[in-house]
Amino acid sequence: MHEGNKINVFSDYLEDGKTLLYPTDTIWGLGCDATNQEAVNRIYTLKKRPKNKPLIALVSDITMLAQYIEILPTNIDELLVSKLPTTIVYSNGKGLAKGVIAHNGSVAIRIPAAGFALDLIKSFGKPIVSTSGNISDAPIPESFDEIDPHILAQVDEVVPLDKEKVARIPSQVLQIMPDGSVKQLR
Repeated sequence: MHEGNKINVFSDYLEDGKTLLYPTDTIWGLGCDATNQEAVNRIYTLKKRPKNKPLIALVSDITMLAQYIEILPTNIDELLVSKLPTTIVYSNGKGLAKGVIAHNGSVAIRIPAAGFALDLIKSFGKPIVSTSGNISDAPIPESFDEIDPHILAQVDEVVPLDKEKVARIPSQVLQIMPDGSVKQLR
């Protein structure tokens, strides 16, 4: 099967509300359509994650980002220049499921580097959830072989790529404060 066809198949799975285990540019992630409340709820159940711990969403570019936050920071280009994968917490998310948007209205969003996750988002046309492929509070798996059997048994679909990839570092997390300053959270 051609790589592009695989992307379309997984994009269709997301459209159908399915959960995916997939390689991101940082770690193996659990994902779904970030705008689909039922799918997001299933990610929480799958991870046994407390509802007060919001999930990160991935978008393809600044244009898509602007559709899901109330106000795009004027210095967004500078914030996204880092060589490190960077998740930014914005104070006013919109159009995303509860759990992606936190109780206080904030939302954590990242634009992944080139690769499968970015191609998938472009094909799907909407943000996707990205959370580590582990049970909540368990160690983050550094490779596919370390993923908990419960996760593998419960997730709807597994992307059969990069199974040998080892990733130890999740993205850095920055928060934009009300005054426009930036605070590093992770």
